[in-house]
Amino acid sequence: MCLNDKTEEVVGSEFQTEGTMPRGSKSKYSSKQKRKAEHIEEGYEKRGTSKKEAERRAWATVNKSSGGGKKSGSGRGKKTSKGSSRKGGKKGGKASRGRSKKKK
Repeated sequence: MCLNDKTEEVVGSEFQTEGTMPRGSKSKYSSKQKRKAEHIEEGYEKRGTSKKEAERRAWATVNKSSGGGKKSGSGRGKKTSKGSSRKGGKKGGKASRGRSKKKK
């Protein structure tokens, strides 16, 4: 199986074309994105989620809010989406439970 006449390597159980990053590599993420994922992961672990699942969910959340790793180059930035975090903040918490629907 050859894609565009590029050589392929087997990494783990996945095929990878030469010159591309391995899947799961976090080298293209900004330091802010890495800190964000770490913080989210800690929150999931505090609630009893396994380490592996917490890490997976944390990176999925970062990817959804910021559109994945940051690419270099002028004009390639995107605004971050805060919809998921706003929804979570509105839904959870002891303070939220006490407020009526009108005040939210």
